[in-house]
Amino acid sequence: MNTIQPLKGFRDFLPAEAAKRKWLRDKLAGIFESWGFAPLETPTLEPLEIFAGAIGEDEKLFFKFKDQGERDVALRYDQTVPTCRVVAQYQNQLAFPFKRYQIQPAFRAEKPQKGRYREFTQADADIFGIKTPDADAEVIALSLEIYKQLGFKKALVRINSRALFQNMPYEAIVSIDKIKKIGDDGVLSEMEKKGISPDKAREYLSYVKNLKPNEEIAFILKYIKNYGFPDDWYAFDPTIARSFSYSMGPIWEIEIPDAGYNMSVLGGERYDGLLEKFAGRDIGGTGFAVGFDRTLEAAEIMGLIPALSVAGQVLVTIFSKDVLPNAQQIAQTLRINGVAADLYPNADKLEKQLKYADKNAIPYVVIQGPDEATRGMVKLKNMKTKDQKEVSLAELPKLFIND
Repeated sequence: MNTIQPLKGFRDFLPAEAAKRKWLRDKLAGIFESWGFAPLETPTLEPLEIFAGAIGEDEKLFFKFKDQGERDVALRYDQTVPTCRVVAQYQNQLAFPFKRYQIQPAFRAEKPQKGRYREFTQADADIFGIKTPDADAEVIALSLEIYKQLGFKKALVRINSRALFQNMPYEAIVSIDKIKKIGDDGVLSEMEKKGISPDKAREYLSYVKNLKPNEEIAFILKYIKNYGFPDDWYAFDPTIARSFSYSMGPIWEIEIPDAGYNMSVLGGERYDGLLEKFAGRDIGGTGFAVGFDRTLEAAEIMGLIPALSVAGQVLVTIFSKDVLPNAQQIAQTLRINGVAADLYPNADKLEKQLKYADKNAIPYVVIQGPDEATRGMVKLKNMKTKDQKEVSLAELPKLFIND
């Protein structure tokens, strides 16, 4: 039986939703580049061995299989591990410190549910080649800058350090990382299920809750303050643990309280050991991944996404077949002048063309009948206010320069 549904956990994005996602991608890329980060892309498919043993207990979520050459391969689980491979492979060609950003899809065999998908977009930014907290502090500040520039009135970055967990088993760390979802009792129960004795579980939880910032964290908090972020945008949180086995040193997560997001929309960590595993030498790496879908949803909740046309700034209508060449010239003139112009595909009823513009959120419509054509004029209709005015062909492109 044929199906027209996508696989569970995978999604189609119709033009209106795709436009919002493009808006966020473009905003993120602009912010990253304004902070000196260069773009990077890696393959969707990688050798399974680069992920194996690097992620932790979530390895069960790998999309893995044998390719036609009988090689064990996996879809990109995250962007940190492949980038470590890239840095190792090209370490003699890259200029360190190397600052990169990457916006690509990742794939995890999650149980599909609200906010969790099997294919999802990640936006990462990392600094390689600096082992001091300066690099951690810089990418943490960039983490906050993203939400500031997107227009959120408040974002909260919670910061901790895996160095404070040195004497704690990984199983306990993974359990404590879930404390906001399952509470103290849930954390204790989960630790016990993993073979940790009740006394030890209580000891670990108590130890974490009584942690104090070390010098590294104190430096980072001051660094963020020096950037001018409000005091209530950053805080030390001893319960932030991060479940990746490669996490070490500073770790952090961002929440958007005003959007009802008391869950993480961004997470980051230092991962020197993971990079050393690939590169064969201690280079140093730190960075974060933006939760693209959660960030987009939070921006929508807070009304931060502007009105977006899915088909350009202006629709050039075709009044009749006789003036089709004129319409083509108008559309091309607008495009040459940097205006996104959609030419309606045929000489349909004007009412139908106006409905097309309205449905596609195109803010302006150009109409030129035989009379306007003989005078070198057009009518420009504002689809929001329904006002229209007559303008010359020479003047038309100038009206969109700062639109």
